[in-house]
Amino acid sequence: MNVTQFRDPTTAWYADGHWRMLVGGLKGAHRGLAYLYRSRDFKTWVRAKHPLHSALTGMWECPDFFPLQAPGLQAGLDTSVPSSKYVLKNSLDLTRYDYYTVGIYNKVTERYVPDNPAGDYHRLRYDYGNFYASKTFFDPVKHRRILLGWANESDSVTYDKAKGWAGIHAIPRKVWLDPSGKQLLQWPIEELETLRGKSVSVSDKVVKPGEHFQVTGLGTYQADVEVSLEVSGLEKAEALDPAFGDDAERLCGAKGADVRGGVVFGLWVLASAGLEEKTAVFFRVFKPAGHGAKPVVLMCTDPTKSSLSPDLYKPTFAGFVDTDISSGKISLRSLIDRSVVESFGAGGKTCILSRVYPSMAIGDKAHLYVFNNGEADIKISHLKAWEMKKPLMNGA
Repeated sequence: MNVTQFRDPTTAWYADGHWRMLVGGLKGAHRGLAYLYRSRDFKTWVRAKHPLHSALTGMWECPDFFPLQAPGLQAGLDTSVPSSKYVLKNSLDLTRYDYYTVGIYNKVTERYVPDNPAGDYHRLRYDYGNFYASKTFFDPVKHRRILLGWANESDSVTYDKAKGWAGIHAIPRKVWLDPSGKQLLQWPIEELETLRGKSVSVSDKVVKPGEHFQVTGLGTYQADVEVSLEVSGLEKAEALDPAFGDDAERLCGAKGADVRGGVVFGLWVLASAGLEEKTAVFFRVFKPAGHGAKPVVLMCTDPTKSSLSPDLYKPTFAGFVDTDISSGKISLRSLIDRSVVESFGAGGKTCILSRVYPSMAIGDKAHLYVFNNGEADIKISHLKAWEMKKPLMNGA
């Protein structure tokens, strides 16, 4: 065993007289795995003959393994409570992203099997943006499972050194199994709402093709925005080029927020008054891939125009949203906090965190817009935005 490729024990769980925990590792050049260890006294640990699970994906860091309630139930379970469904998550050293599968855990064979046989290679992600080395825990007071993740900097090294720190935690999220049973849903923990301050609301506002609407009346440098949107003409959607396959990130790179046509709409956040700087969080809808299929929904964060500062890493991030937009309706929530934009599409089905570093859109010079770069009308059914107060930290 290579000791440099063996790390990050999970939260232990207890069953049948033994504690168990996982440790991430790599076997050979390519097989990532979750080593399984047992202990009777929580002091002496013995490795099982086989891993809980493995796949040809490269090194697994920061594994996490936890039980789920039935589909659609938002309550969480203590890690030691047996269940019919589990999540196994790993952080891939090769990509620096967090991946997970939903599956079953056989307590007799001590093996985990993903529900989707190809799930280890066509993988779900907690977050399709800058989000890594995450960990969940069970909150026994409110009976929920909470996810914490880490977002690295994409600022220049010079600015990182000047700040004296680098890297932040994402906002804690509650996680639970989607009613479909195929993926997790995520939502910012309810305590965040205690920081909400001054608010504004907008309802039944139509944004025509090629136009944008500014949300005014509050500061949006640190804000919480929830919006329900409705598309009037899905027949305007483009066909999805099969050359992109299931590569959402490459599709978003080619079809960024400023590429007009079809059905594309969303928010410009941390935007300067003249739109020289803006970060787009948006949806692009494509025609159904076949008879009886539903329209394909792509969610993107496009920070390519987020800052005029040089030497920044400004990647587009994207994920497909497993939702039926045939009715034309979809929701979006974005948390905006200076250099962080953390967004939740369709009630938390797809989440994207992006780091941005505006040079103009700072403080009261940061603006918020709803934009429509497609060919169909977009209606803001309801939008509510709140200024966010600073939390108490370390008693101050």
